Order: sequence, then structure tokens, then C-alpha cells
Amino acid sequence: MAQSTKYLIVASIEAYTGKSGTILGLAHQFQDKGFSIAYSKPIGTCFQDQDPKTKEADVEFIADALGLKEAQIEWPLIPLQRTTLEKRLRQEDTTDYGQSLKDSLANIEANVVILEGAGTLWEGSLFGLSVVDMAKTLDASVLLVARYHSPLVVDSLVAVKLALGDRLVGMIINDIPSEELETAQTLIKPYLESHGVSVLGLLPASRLLRSVSVREIARQLKAQVLCRGDRLDLMVESLTIGAMNVNSALEYFRQGQNKAVVTGGDRTDLQLAALETSTSCLILTGHMNPQPLIITRAEDLEVPILSVDLDTLSTVEIVDQAFGKVRLQEKIKVSCIQELMVKNFDIDRLVQQLSL
Repeated sequence: MAQSTKYLIVASIEAYTGKSGTILGLAHQFQDKGFSIAYSKPIGTCFQDQDPKTKEADVEFIADALGLKEAQIEWPLIPLQRTTLEKRLRQEDTTDYGQSLKDSLANIEANVVILEGAGTLWEGSLFGLSVVDMAKTLDASVLLVARYHSPLVVDSLVAVKLALGDRLVGMIINDIPSEELETAQTLIKPYLESHGVSVLGLLPASRLLRSVSVREIARQLKAQVLCRGDRLDLMVESLTIGAMNVNSALEYFRQGQNKAVVTGGDRTDLQLAALETSTSCLILTGHMNPQPLIITRAEDLEVPILSVDLDTLSTVEIVDQAFGKVRLQEKIKVSCIQELMVKNFDIDRLVQQLSL
């Protein structure tokens, strides 16, 4: 292992803050500056079976997006699931995962090894793989990613500085609404900087990054795709319910852009109205097939139609929970986050902080 290798843990204080997106943007900037990188996600959280080394979707996607070779990737050491937790709690699993982590990274040759932390600073403590544990084990630096909710976010960020001390090299605050950007720039950033916290990025909110692909919606709803299965990569930015008379519906539908419209399979009038506006997909409830004219019109307009065996309320709840909480799996989002990072992240300051 080259002596110049630096370990950087990208961490958060809550789930779905944008760690994976940050890693993609960050790694891209490192690569542009000529630094070699490697990527590790010690705790698996996105597996589909018992073997995270073959099914950790996040790792596969990031490795592919960054063009990393197998020698530049370290797969999860342990999947964070009930069976592994219970085994650990029964003390049947006594593995020293801290040592396993050191061993797994021992032969990686890179200027920067980027490690993705779990959902919070403390998640993974049972295995010795929390952000705090890993920072001590590897003598690593930590970059914190925080989603903006209100100025009260400062409260948690100051606490992070107390917990990590000098290991915290900086913070990124993302998903900042346009009306709050000035507050973040003139109040929050100066305050944190005065308390020894380097604010390396203030990223504005992006409708695209919070959007969900039609494919992901179909997956979560276990929906049947009735037409335009070739257009499932369309992005959905908002959700609209069609349950009113058609005249009111047209005005209502025109207010939303790139939307998913949930309506009954028997509401042909509302389905036609939705198709005449900016609609990314129709979601028909009650497991009822639409009239042939709806299929024909949707085919012409390239709008996928999904059919679900659910009521409207259940459908809306499932889709609504997906916004802002889906994993980064679309290339269009990768381009978006990389562009945001180039414009709003101080990579030169981080390079200096890491002594690269």
C-alpha cells in the first residue's frame, strides 16, 4: 500500500442525505485532478440476498459510473440485516471487523480511498464499523453530508464536530431550497466556520435529484406495465391524484410537470386529460385495464401506463415515500450531481485539508 494513500469517510447523521451522490461528484473531481481513487462500502445496506458481494447495487453502480476496476473496489464486509444482527447479539459472530477492514484495504493502491459510512455516525457500532470506529481504525478523515431542513441543522452539525474532532475535515449541506440559500451562505456557513467546521459545499435543491424513475415506481408498486415499457427511464418529479371532474382535472394537471397521475382504471376521461399535459406515467388503480383508445394515445405520446392491484390511498403512500428516498441509480442524476458539485464544492480546499 502506497504511503500517500488517504482514507476519506463520507458520512451522514441520517439516512438518505445524498452520500452516494456526493461520492460520485467528489470522486469525479478527484479523478479530474489526476488523483487515483478506490471505493469501499464496509456495511452493506442495499443487498438482495445473503451475499452482498454479488448483489450490493450501490457498489456496482458507483464502480460502473466511475470506471473503477475490481482492484479499486472493496465490497461490504457484512450486510446490515436481521440475521447478521441476531448472530452478533448471540455472540456467535465474534469477528474483529475493524481488523478485517484494515486487511481488506491493505493492498489497494490509490491516492484516496473513499469509504461510504452507514446511515448515521453510530450505525454499525455492533460490528466495530461505525463512522467513528472506522475513522479511528484507519486514521481516516471524515466528510459529513447533511440534508438541509431548517437553520436548526446547525445544532446537529456542531454536535458532529464535538464527536469527531479534528477528524472532521469538512461538511456539505445539500438540498437547500432556493429561498434558504442566502441564509445558508450568510448565517449558517459563517457560524460553523467560526466553530472550526469547514463548510466545503452548499448545494441547492434539485427537482431532478429528488425525482423517481418510472421504473422504480413500477418496482415499488409491483405494477404491471401496460405500454411503453421502453420509456421506464422517464423521471417523475411530482405525484397527482385524478379524482375530480374532467374540467377541474385539466386545470389541475397543467400545474404539474413530469408528473405521475394516479387514477382509477375506469376513469377514461381523467386518463385522457392527464395524457394531454406533462405526464411521465399513468398509474391505474383497481387492477382494471384502460380502454384501447387510452393505450393507443399513450403509445403515441410515449407515456408508460402502470396497472396496480391497490387502492388509490395505498398507491399514493408508496409512491410518495419514494421521493427523495430512492438510491442513485440513474445516469442523468449522476450528471446532475457532478455538475452541482463542480459549481458548489470547494475541492481545492479539501485537497489541502487531506494534504494530498
